[in-house]
Amino acid sequence: MNMKIILRIGVLSLLIGGVLSCKMLEPENDAHNTFDRVYNDPAFAEGLLLRAYTLIPTNSYTFDDVATDDAVTNDRVNNFMRMATGEWTARFNPQNMWDNANAAIMYINQFLTVVDVVPWKKTNPEVAQLYARRFKGESYALRALFKYYLLRNHGGVDAGGNLLGIPIYNQFLEDRDDFSLPRVSFAESVQSIYDDINEALKYTPMDFANISSLSQLEGTPYSDVTSVQNYNDVFGEFPQQRITGRHVLALRSKVALLAASPAFNLQNDINLWVNAANSAATVLEGIGGLSGLHPKGHLFYLKEQVDEADITTGDRLDLGEILWRRPITTDRDRETQNFPPTLYGTGRINPTQNLVDAFPMANGYPISHPASGFDAANPYAGRDPRLSHYIVYNGSTLRNTSINTSLNGGDNGIDALPTSTRTGYYLKKLLREDVNVNPSSPSNQKHFNTHIRYTEIFLNYAEAANEAWGPDGTGTIGYSARDVIAAIRKRAGITQPDDYLASVQTQEDFRELIRNERRLELCFEGFRFWDVRRWKLDLSTPARGVKISNGTYDYFTVEPRSYDNSFMHYGPIPDREITKFQLVQNKGWN
Repeated sequence: MNMKIILRIGVLSLLIGGVLSCKMLEPENDAHNTFDRVYNDPAFAEGLLLRAYTLIPTNSYTFDDVATDDAVTNDRVNNFMRMATGEWTARFNPQNMWDNANAAIMYINQFLTVVDVVPWKKTNPEVAQLYARRFKGESYALRALFKYYLLRNHGGVDAGGNLLGIPIYNQFLEDRDDFSLPRVSFAESVQSIYDDINEALKYTPMDFANISSLSQLEGTPYSDVTSVQNYNDVFGEFPQQRITGRHVLALRSKVALLAASPAFNLQNDINLWVNAANSAATVLEGIGGLSGLHPKGHLFYLKEQVDEADITTGDRLDLGEILWRRPITTDRDRETQNFPPTLYGTGRINPTQNLVDAFPMANGYPISHPASGFDAANPYAGRDPRLSHYIVYNGSTLRNTSINTSLNGGDNGIDALPTSTRTGYYLKKLLREDVNVNPSSPSNQKHFNTHIRYTEIFLNYAEAANEAWGPDGTGTIGYSARDVIAAIRKRAGITQPDDYLASVQTQEDFRELIRNERRLELCFEGFRFWDVRRWKLDLSTPARGVKISNGTYDYFTVEPRSYDNSFMHYGPIPDREITKFQLVQNKGWN
């Protein structure tokens, strides 16, 4: 994003910010920019939409795993740690999405009031109209996205047992009092998101790509376009990483899964699970279904996969794993934050023993199973290869350096320094070993943050299909939950044939297997906090670690998880919103 756009967004931020807090004082029309400029300056007007893009929660990894049983942090003032250890309230909520998401929705709503009158291309009416249509599609898609995050973070049950959603803001609001809309039901909130998704699909192409013939537009929202060049000018390769119809379909999968989940599907309506399975399958059809699972999708952050995605035309379908991502950057930030001390990192994210224990053996059996072959005296031997890909344990090699996390392991040893591990483990997933954070000879490498991976959608399908039709049912799709989990485990390196998978027959047992695979495949990507809540699992499982000394493994509690299972599966509405607008609060947060 160039400096001109940044400046324009800055001016518009002041404009919108004033509206969100109270009605603005109108300045005199002097040499300063005013809102009227949007009617004559397309780039200035587009700044409203671009500002919404900057507020997407997945623009960066939150690492809120440290508020779950999967990780802790050695940053003693980390807000997620404070949250997990008893400070989570309606006044202190690190998972608050209310402000940013509603601000983004207001930017979008105001943009929709001007999109049809901005002169997007004065010299070409068809191009001008195509820009307006494209931007409408992006706007409705983004509004659906932000409503989803609001609903995920703040939907819940009130004191009377009613399942509530969010206030629906579908117009630009100029006065504070206009925001005093009540929360609608959860079902109405979901429908509002679906309505925006359906509207977005009227305008948004599946992908931004050049065409060579108008015949390629048959059956699309743009079959009326009269010029290949005009279409390519607006919908060609340039606007990569902007939201598309394919991303919108993936969002629908996420919304459908949320709506079907135990925390929000209080009557366990099977139709919601069927809808969630079908929604995920619609996305997967775009890569050939089960055959489209990328063979190295679980290692999407490493050099080979990053280089594969680093193409001038942006994301391609044949990549098979990254559905929607942020632009590629060249830096060493993640490694600086998470490498162990002897590699000049600050070791911030420390995976727990809980998560390590969730990785099965390479033969596919859980370590607690009699057939697993697990050796308590040599606990990292013969494990699922994903363990060594994602977590640094005692004896691991990182950047050609053996990492000793034992009690006498030097600076990398447990609790040796403020930057040392607290659990006996360091993070490895998302990091590149070809980065050097040594201040005397630093080097950077390419990284990207993901919005949506295809593996997530495969796991969405497996979960929903199992609930709808059992482990081996397929509905009208052609492949089952078992088929998906088998492919994911085979890709991970589980020994074939996968005898343990074959032994899991009941829907209940298969549910536990799916949930565990999701925990492993999506760890440290911002899913665990929300998954344990939508599944209504025990939130209070303490985070555990291991102290290793002279070959002895002493497992211990590192940090409690001070959540109240009676109401903390749902997040709070910010207290000030309750006070200002008399909104109904979720149960337990009063």
